[in-house]
Amino acid sequence: MALPRLPGHQVRIVEEAPSSPGERGFIYVRRLTLELQFEDGSLSEPFPYFCAERTRLDAVVVVAHYRREGEPFVVLRSSIRPPLVVRAQDSWPTPPPLSLGALWEVPAGLVEQDERSADGLARCAARELLEETGLSVSAGAIKPLGPPAFPSAGMMSECHYFFHVEVEPEKRGVPPEDGSPLEQLATIVDLPLREALAAVRRGEVQDAKTELALRRFAELESQ
Repeated sequence: MALPRLPGHQVRIVEEAPSSPGERGFIYVRRLTLELQFEDGSLSEPFPYFCAERTRLDAVVVVAHYRREGEPFVVLRSSIRPPLVVRAQDSWPTPPPLSLGALWEVPAGLVEQDERSADGLARCAARELLEETGLSVSAGAIKPLGPPAFPSAGMMSECHYFFHVEVEPEKRGVPPEDGSPLEQLATIVDLPLREALAAVRRGEVQDAKTELALRRFAELESQ
């Protein structure tokens, strides 16, 4: 059964507070006053809405995979996510995980301004894969893995673009990384796809984009 048509409501910017000099860093806040124009033409009352923006807004997500004795393997790497660490401890509805701030993820990274095209996204995926895992592939080998998705649409317009690529693990080099301390000395692991999905179910893989990418790839493998 198909989904019904979405309502034709429109968001309108009534006012945007100007940014102060030097305020627009890597991530910044847009302070907006919005109103909704409903499908019937009526308007809501104006309401304040803050949303986050970023100089490099979108990201690619890459499942690198290969087969060993007929079984699909996928590549994960460790990451450090400071927002999880600095979150107020009394804001958690349940106890936070012991590994707070450390996550297992598939390779991913931000899209540069000159990569904002279909070909550019493939180049970005190949670049990020090399930086984070040492696996070198051509942009032409990168394949789409389903449609893009918005990870946090209530606060940021960031869009994730999903890809997969078959790699040759024996040709893996040392990851050059991107110069950030957050990428230094990461652990890279190759897991059978079934074990990676089991780790998702156990809550050992808590990164949402990674779970979505792995499940999409498993669906592709089952076809």
